[in-house]
Amino acid sequence: MLTEITASIPPAIADAQASPSSTTSMLAEEALRAVSYADGAASLGSQALARFMARSESIASSKIEHIVASGDDYARAAAGNRSNSSATSMVAATEALQNLVSNAGLGGEITLSDILSAHRTLMEHDEFPWDRRWTGRIREEQNWIGGSDHSPRDADHVPPPPDRVEEALRDLLRYANRLDVPAIVQAAIVHAQFESIHPFTDGNGRIGRALIEAVLQRRGVTRNAMVPLASGLFALRTEYFSALNRYRDGDIDGIVNVISRSAIASASESLETFIRMQMFPEEWQRLIDSRAASSALRVAERLLEYPIVTSDDLVELAGGRTATGYSAIALLEDRGIIREVTGRKRDRIWVVSDIVDELEDLDRRIQRRLSAPE
Repeated sequence: MLTEITASIPPAIADAQASPSSTTSMLAEEALRAVSYADGAASLGSQALARFMARSESIASSKIEHIVASGDDYARAAAGNRSNSSATSMVAATEALQNLVSNAGLGGEITLSDILSAHRTLMEHDEFPWDRRWTGRIREEQNWIGGSDHSPRDADHVPPPPDRVEEALRDLLRYANRLDVPAIVQAAIVHAQFESIHPFTDGNGRIGRALIEAVLQRRGVTRNAMVPLASGLFALRTEYFSALNRYRDGDIDGIVNVISRSAIASASESLETFIRMQMFPEEWQRLIDSRAASSALRVAERLLEYPIVTSDDLVELAGGRTATGYSAIALLEDRGIIREVTGRKRDRIWVVSDIVDELEDLDRRIQRRLSAPE
């Protein structure tokens, strides 16, 4: 019978000067350049690119937690249909990520209030009542990573007891808001430390990975669009989880290495996505006969900003007249530019086919790149 457990208290890092090996530091600098270059390319696009990359990141981060849904399921959930709990969770993860990253950029710092708010957004519609009860709140019970759902026996890691969590988070935030640490190294350590604290009953992984993006935004590495680092972490998940465990033993090289490699692959493949997406509107307009379909052309010019649309959205984009709008819908569907995903006659939802396909292709390219022999 298990009568006691030993919890791990992560060391304070607020004023830590820890740095990785020279080889890993060079890799982190390469990652910094790759992400900065990709972000510069994203500046040529619109806010649509930023939203697209946030969806890419949150979907991949959810996959690490075994939360999987198709692009069509995501679209239905984004339009308000909560019949698929996994898709609903992914949409919540996207909103939580965007809010946390935006606040870090606008406010110039990452705050405990921002983290709690992001967790509230992530978990407020969770399918499990127990986890909804703790939405946006630091846990008041002991948790653990690995082992059994019912006992910490054989657990990989037992985080600090509840009464030490807020103190550990405030120490973490002091480190996260420093300016004298290399940005990629800082993002990696912030993430690993957060995962070691494990402050919530659920959602720690997704909030912890969102913190990587928040650090990069706060440091000005990304200003226009984040790169989907979680796609890379999913491809390297065995190494990733091993690196988190090694961090708890005092090794920072592993987690900095994994995050740097993920950043390099994600940034490189994101560049291709930025180029493709900027070309989409022109390609869509070429598919439309401009002499007979001015309303459809008006819609095609705006679809990059509206990858998930309802009938009302499409009518408004076409100029506000119902007949004109439905004529545009029919033509756009016929040309394969939009695809209906509800199968209903009422409350219908469409997705922009090229954007949904690109979302999935970007994830596949990142994973293929990281799976190839070096």
